[in-house]
Amino acid sequence: MHVVAGGAGYIGGHLTDRLLEMGEDVLVLDDMSSGNYFREGAKYLKVDLRFPISLELPRGFVLYNLVANPDVRTSMYQVEEHFERDVKTALNLMEFALKSGASRVVFTSSSTVYGETDKFPTPEDHPLKPVSNYGLFKVVGEQLCEFYSRNYSLPCVVLRLANITGGRTSHGVVVDFVRKLRRNPATLEILGDGRQRKSYLYVQDLIEAILKLSSSESGSFEVFNVGNEDWVTVEEIARIVEAEMNLSPRHVYLNRFEGRGWPGDVRLMLLSVERAKSRGWKPTMSSAGAVKKAVRDLLDLGI
Repeated sequence: MHVVAGGAGYIGGHLTDRLLEMGEDVLVLDDMSSGNYFREGAKYLKVDLRFPISLELPRGFVLYNLVANPDVRTSMYQVEEHFERDVKTALNLMEFALKSGASRVVFTSSSTVYGETDKFPTPEDHPLKPVSNYGLFKVVGEQLCEFYSRNYSLPCVVLRLANITGGRTSHGVVVDFVRKLRRNPATLEILGDGRQRKSYLYVQDLIEAILKLSSSESGSFEVFNVGNEDWVTVEEIARIVEAEMNLSPRHVYLNRFEGRGWPGDVRLMLLSVERAKSRGWKPTMSSAGAVKKAVRDLLDLGI
C-alpha cells in the first residue's frame, strides 16, 4: 500500500495518478484545504495532519509526505500558518509512520534549503542556509527524517525539489504570467529585474524521480536533489509564455532595483542532479521545454 499525505494537492495528485496506473493501492490523507483533486480508484481520508493521527493499516506501507504550504512568499509573513503546515505535519507524519509500521518515508523538501549559494550546480553536501521561512521549515522536516531514521531505523528518503511546473499546477511564475496576460494582454508585471535564474522541472519527470529514488535499505537516510540540468531567467520565461499566447506586452518591473522578486526569494538556483542520475533517473526535457509544456497545459485547461 502507498499512503500519499497531501494527495489531493498538485504533486500529490499526480503521484496518486501514477501509482494507480501501476496497479498499486493508494490511500490519500488530506484536509482538502488547498487541494481537492480526486481520482477514482484511490481511497481518500479527510484529516487535519496538523494534529496527531492514528490509523490501522497493513504494515509495510510507503508513506509519501507532500504536505506543505508551497507559497514561499507568504511564509515570510504568515509564519505561524506555515509552521503548522510545514513542521507540525512533518512531525505528526513521522510519528504516524513509526507507530503504524511504515516501511519507509519519502519527504519532499525543496531547493530553498540552500538559500543563496555560491556553487552551481549545487550538490547535496552544500551547507544549508535558507533565506525564507519555507526553506527553514523544510530543513526542520529533513532533520526529523534523519532523526527517526537514525534512532528508530525508519528508512527515509529526502528529495530536494527544484521549481516544479506543468500539469495542473496552480502557483508559480508560469501560472502568474498566464493569468496576468489573460487580464491585461498589453502589460506584464514582473517581480524583480527579470534576471533571476532558476531550474524548472516538468511534473511528470518529478513523479518518475520519486518512484525511482524512493527505495532505500532498512534504517537508511538518503538525500537527493531533483531538478533540471539547466536553468532559465524570469525574462526568458516571460518570452516563452508570450510566444505561446501570441502576445507582445510591455514589461513593467516591480522591485527592479532590489533584484529579487520578494523577501525570501532566491535569485539563482541550479541543483546538481548527479546523485539522482547515478540511480538511473534524469529529466526528459530542459527547463525551457518544461516551461513551454506547462504553458500549453494551462492553456488547454482554460487557465
